[in-house]
Amino acid sequence: MMGAHIRVPGLGFCVLALAGSMVACGGVIPDQYLKQAEPGITLTTLSKKRADFQGKVVILGGVIVDQKAGDNRVWLRVKNRPLDDDYVPHIPVTREGPEAGLYWVMVWKRDLPKDYEQWARVTVVGRVLSGQDAGEKEAVGEGVALSALYLKGWDKSLGGYLSESDDSGTSRPPAPPRSLQKNSGGY
Repeated sequence: MMGAHIRVPGLGFCVLALAGSMVACGGVIPDQYLKQAEPGITLTTLSKKRADFQGKVVILGGVIVDQKAGDNRVWLRVKNRPLDDDYVPHIPVTREGPEAGLYWVMVWKRDLPKDYEQWARVTVVGRVLSGQDAGEKEAVGEGVALSALYLKGWDKSLGGYLSESDDSGTSRPPAPPRSLQKNSGGY
């Protein structure tokens, strides 16, 4: 019979649910971090009210411009790049003011991917540090500093996480973004 249609109850719902779950799984940041993060926080907000967000999880974007290494930690100096609705960092509208400023991200050396220096941009999920730790003050001074929980590195085309090479120099396919181990020691 040409033109006959078979109706399967609930099939439309299943297709919609599957499509919705595929979109949710394809996000830049895993849901566990989105649920923890304070919504809509910008570098401007953190610069003005850092004490209000001490210990809270925030999401920022940027470009790594410098680094300092020390006692199993790497401090990344990041030039802020505001995030769009999909958590992708972009050049700020103005190159002046707090939104065009800098902040620090502390990452344990063992958690930092080998190719992080090749990232064109980065999306950072981190916990706002208090600024009271002596090691933190020595490394970063008084500026905004985050303890990294999750990093998403972007290549030059903003196409996603960069691939890493193994010890033999052979390139591996791009790895999915991975969360960093939860920083210990009250960070």
